[in-house]
Amino acid sequence: MEWFWPEGFYTFLMIAVFAFGAFAFKLPIAVAMALAAVVGALAGGEGFPLRHFVEGQFGYLNTILVIATAMIFMKVIHRTGLLDALSAWLIRKFRRFPVLLSIGLMLIVMIPGMITGSSTASVLTTGALVSPVLMALGMDKVKAGAVISMAALLGMIAPPISIPAMIICAGVDIPYVGFALPLLVCTVPLALFYALTMIYPTIRTCKDAAALEAQLEKMEAQKLTFRLALPVIVLVALFAVEQIFASVWPGLGMPLIFLIAAAAGFLTGVKWNFIDTVTEAVNDCLPVLGILMGVGMFIQIMTLIGVQGFIVVSTLSLPSWTIFLGIAVIIPLFGAVSSFGASSVLGVPCLLALLSRDSVVVASALSLVAALGDLMPPTALAGIFAAQVVDEPNYFKILRKCLLPAFVLDVWGILIIIYSNNVAALIK
Repeated sequence: MEWFWPEGFYTFLMIAVFAFGAFAFKLPIAVAMALAAVVGALAGGEGFPLRHFVEGQFGYLNTILVIATAMIFMKVIHRTGLLDALSAWLIRKFRRFPVLLSIGLMLIVMIPGMITGSSTASVLTTGALVSPVLMALGMDKVKAGAVISMAALLGMIAPPISIPAMIICAGVDIPYVGFALPLLVCTVPLALFYALTMIYPTIRTCKDAAALEAQLEKMEAQKLTFRLALPVIVLVALFAVEQIFASVWPGLGMPLIFLIAAAAGFLTGVKWNFIDTVTEAVNDCLPVLGILMGVGMFIQIMTLIGVQGFIVVSTLSLPSWTIFLGIAVIIPLFGAVSSFGASSVLGVPCLLALLSRDSVVVASALSLVAALGDLMPPTALAGIFAAQVVDEPNYFKILRKCLLPAFVLDVWGILIIIYSNNVAALIK
């Protein structure tokens, strides 16, 4: 009967308004979430609380800055030709070793997501570079799109930047510290599994060597040199200094580190337009930034009218097996709203309900499961953009190809949660 309490009604009302706005009126996800927040505030008797709307929009300001500056960095190394050169070098180096090449191609697609925390960044940058190579190696476009989609999801969760994990940390007020190894445990085994089951069987023998060579020559417009790699070298060096000399080094923060590393692009010897690069980067990440602002506004109002607490209390009252089932099913489905929203609305109460387990490992696994939201229609960001990259008009074909890999990811995430204390004992 508790779902008939006012907070239960507000919960259903806000979700219904969002769904109606996003799916019936085709509003952008961010706008639909903001509309749901306004309706929730009115229904909860709070009127139009402008302060809470603004405060909510800037609740994820640090995350927004990280994504924006990381995308600028990615566009710089793309414009300078480093991404193309690195991909071509890897393929030439390991072409005779298909197992290593499969793993390397998976890692290349993951890298932008690891840096930006966005699956879209992986699909639209290295995914767009690797997909022609995969097809030249004999893979059909639907399977290539599925490979890119799954690699993008893993890159979104892998360290150092995992936005869903950051959101869960912010929701329970724990620092985003010590997540590198747990996130690697969540993503590396899956990356190896996908590489060996989705890529390796296809590329053992190259069916069109001429097409592959033509693609590689196109990617080698810039040779891979120390000077060309300066932005990445600066980025790695600054991250390393931050970790090793944390007690004496002034904390620069991730946004400033990304901007400094991007500025190193002026030293590569390659001409690129600063204004065009930054504009393109901001335009590409605006949908993600808008969703974060909408999620922040949505969560702020949920907290104001008691919905957040209601969800937490309801989750805490469930039997443990029901919680695991909910994590496996409901969190990915809610990810159709937004994987970020699923992390906040459902990930936070699930973590609070499992406080007897290692919180860092559980939060990492919850973020992994939440990432499946980027494959859930109608939003399905990873699937839709992967379909565009491989020129497949029906993105549902790619989503169907992702069903089994997504099921494996879901099961792996639940197993890590169940055995989180054992995982923590092994890696800490």
